[in-house]
Parts: sequence; C-alpha cells; structure tokens
Amino acid sequence: MSEPVPERYSRQVRFAGLGEEGQGRLKKARAAIVGCGALGSFQAASLARAGVGFLRIIDRDYVELNNLQRQWLFEESDAEQGLPKAAAAAQRLALINSSIEVEPVVADLTASNIGDCLGEVELVLDGTDNFETRYLINEFCVRENLPWIYGAAVESYGLVMPVLDQERSCLACLYPDPPSGAQPTCETAGVLNTVTSTVAALQCSMAMQVLSGNGHLVPRLITRVDVWSGRIRQSAQPEPREDCSVCRENSFPYLEGVRRTPISLCGRNAVQIHLRTSPLDLGQLEARLAPLGRVRSNEFALRFFLEPYEMTIFPDGRAIIQGTTDTGLARSLYARYVGG
Repeated sequence: MSEPVPERYSRQVRFAGLGEEGQGRLKKARAAIVGCGALGSFQAASLARAGVGFLRIIDRDYVELNNLQRQWLFEESDAEQGLPKAAAAAQRLALINSSIEVEPVVADLTASNIGDCLGEVELVLDGTDNFETRYLINEFCVRENLPWIYGAAVESYGLVMPVLDQERSCLACLYPDPPSGAQPTCETAGVLNTVTSTVAALQCSMAMQVLSGNGHLVPRLITRVDVWSGRIRQSAQPEPREDCSVCRENSFPYLEGVRRTPISLCGRNAVQIHLRTSPLDLGQLEARLAPLGRVRSNEFALRFFLEPYEMTIFPDGRAIIQGTTDTGLARSLYARYVGG
C-alpha cells in the first residue's frame, strides 16, 4: 500500500496532470540547481514547496544587498552576514519544508567537480549568469544523457529552452560559439524581478513534468517573453544540427579543461580567482590579515576589506575580488594577501 500524500500537497495533487502518483514521484526525485541567484532562488523555493525530495544547490557567490530585489529566498540579515547563497538558501528551505533534503554546495562549478556536483540527480536547472558555465553543463548533460533546462533573463526579456534528450537540439546547436561583443547584464542594463520569476516558473513547470514522470509532455518549444511589452513568443525547438560538435560529434572541450584561470564576473566589477589546489585554514588567514585591514568571517567565508577592494575568500581557496575587472590586478592581490 502506497504512503498517503501529506495534506500540504493536497491542492497540487488535485491537479489532474499530477495526481497522487505524480506527487509520489516528486517525493523520490532528485534535482540540481546551478546558480542560486534570481532564477535559482525561485527554482529552489518552488521545487521545495512542491515536495521534490532532494535538491542540490550549487553556487559560488555570497548574498549582497542588491540581490534582494529579485532573489526571493534571501533577507537583509543574509546580506549583512555575507552568507554564501547556497548555505543561506538551505537554511531558509529547511524552514519552508523540513521533509525534503537540501544539499548546499558552496563552489564554482568546474570541469574538475561537475561529476560530483551533478552526479546522482535526474535533472539540472540552469540558474547561472554566464555562457561558460552553461556550455559546461550542456556538455556534461549531453554526455550523461541527463535532462537540463536552460533559462536566461535580463532587463524585461527572458528565454527558456529544455534540453531533454538526443532528439532535441542542445545549447551548442543554437549557439555554437558564445555571443560576441559586449552583452547587457543585470548590472549594466538592469532586470525586473517579474521576468526572472516568469522564466524560473516556466523552468520549474518543465522540471515538475520531468520529475513526475511526464517528461514527454514538455513542449518542443523555445519560449521568449518580454514582461514589459507583454509579448510572449514561442518557436519550435529545432532538430539537432547534424554538425553540432557536442551532441552529434561528442566533442566536449569545456569538460576536458579544468578552469583555474581568473575570470571577470558578469556585471559585478569583480574577478574570481581559483589558483590553489589545497584548502585554506580561514582561522589562520584571519589572524594574518587582521593587522592589515578589516576582517569579517564565518564558517563559510572570510571577507577582507582593503579599500578600494574587498576580498571574499572561501575554504577551498577560491576568492572573489571586488573593485576591479583587471584579472592581472586581482591575481596580484590574491598572491599578496592569500598566497599561492
């Protein structure tokens, strides 16, 4: 005899497309969310409330005050403490639904850790803000035949595309190369919280279809929406390109390289550094840096204020240097204050 569905999901179960059987599948389902910003925080809250049994949340960043306009899980106290987004999200989700398991991963998704980060899940949701990480996700999911759902939003415009199987085009089919030239970002062009929530809601609906055993119902469509003009446009998801280097030729350049070079963070006036191969003792680092400037720390990260720069350093040796987009300067600051 099957376990009765809790009352908390009763309104969801009454939806004929899901029912008790679908809700039971959600309880056993496992999903990963890459990026816990505007898209990922909404995805995490939605799937947790829907009763998805296991959520792994992967994010490299920490909560800032300007996140609160669109990142639904966080509060002012999270920003004041500088909590990593994945850890803050896990704390909040435990209050929302204590019956599910949430695994926070405070890390940058790279070729070296993607197997662990995306292993043993049934679906991946894209909540990232850069094409490099999306290409990495795409290659891993194509190689492992793992469904994932691409989403993006800036200004008032958003886009959603499911990549569920080898019969559908993958991200590299649509974008063989990253977009060239300067692209609008949330910092340079702004973003409405209504478009991020719209995109994330569409992604979550598709995720619930897949995880409840109704993946065949996910439409073969690319959805584009502009919440300011009110326009919604859908076009048929094209067939895979015969010359696609990823899903047809099984070439995985992003998976084959371990990303350890400094990278400028999208629209952040910041650079991420990850040059170490061994973990850091944040307590020892705090003692070393305290005479040199203001230091704040918790179990997740250490923040070092050295005007006009701010360094946030994580136990795995990764650091985000705010106040510059010059990777050479960021590398120099890292070497000077953290070491090799």
